[in-house]
Amino acid sequence: MKYKLVQDAYGKNAINLSKVTRHEAYHEFRQISVNVSLQGDFETVYTQGNNRKILPTDTQKNTVYALAKDHFVSSIEDFAIHLANHFFSNNPQVSQTTIEITEHLYSRMSFDGSEHPHTYQSKGNEKHVTTVVQDAHKTSVTSGIKGLLILKTTNSAFTDYIKDRYTTLKETTDRIFATECEATWVYNSYKLNFAELFEKVRNACLRTFAFHNSLSVQQTLYAMGEAVLEENPEIKEISLIMPNKHHIPFNLQQFGMENDNEIFIATDEPFGYITGTITREEEN
Repeated sequence: MKYKLVQDAYGKNAINLSKVTRHEAYHEFRQISVNVSLQGDFETVYTQGNNRKILPTDTQKNTVYALAKDHFVSSIEDFAIHLANHFFSNNPQVSQTTIEITEHLYSRMSFDGSEHPHTYQSKGNEKHVTTVVQDAHKTSVTSGIKGLLILKTTNSAFTDYIKDRYTTLKETTDRIFATECEATWVYNSYKLNFAELFEKVRNACLRTFAFHNSLSVQQTLYAMGEAVLEENPEIKEISLIMPNKHHIPFNLQQFGMENDNEIFIATDEPFGYITGTITREEEN
């Protein structure tokens, strides 16, 4: 029996990099994690142990650090594009490069109305992510947000759903709506102002979530995606994951007290898991 290698890729993951840019009046701090993956003519590496076409993953790691000095100066998307092009252009055996970057977000501390020049605080679990894929025909850029924990205390309802013999959930017209949102979107070009667009997408998601009179998580998810596409023609489609972080009213009646939507049990598990992808309809 003969065997055939039908897919291969290799690279370096979790290249953790911090950069300080020392401006005259303040310092800029950035922290990212980079994954590099190469696909190409590597069959003999797998089948014969012939390493002549291998760029060591340690070299890939060193390249990321070296190129960061002069080329990690704006968005993570631009840096990922530069890295993808570098590995693709300098390695003829490579047919596709994939660069994934996750940025851990920080902001400068403020005291007495002024930002401190070199002291930062984390923005929590929220991260800015991007994936750049380059081959001989195109460069594609997908970006997103992970760990965006958002909550509102009203303007959220859930009624008129299916009820069967196992249903115990009570309808509500006024509940806490909390989710740890994950959004990924696909750009239609690799020559864009990615830093500006990231902020526009993030603000569109937050603004829609805040002001939307929600009848379900699904409806708000769609409204958020719709707003992003409406305001950003540079984006082809957006996918959102919005797990429902439940806050369940606690029964105070057992103590002879009324619970007027004030006291809740915050539960981590189990949780509702809602996803959706919104794209533009093709015109006939």
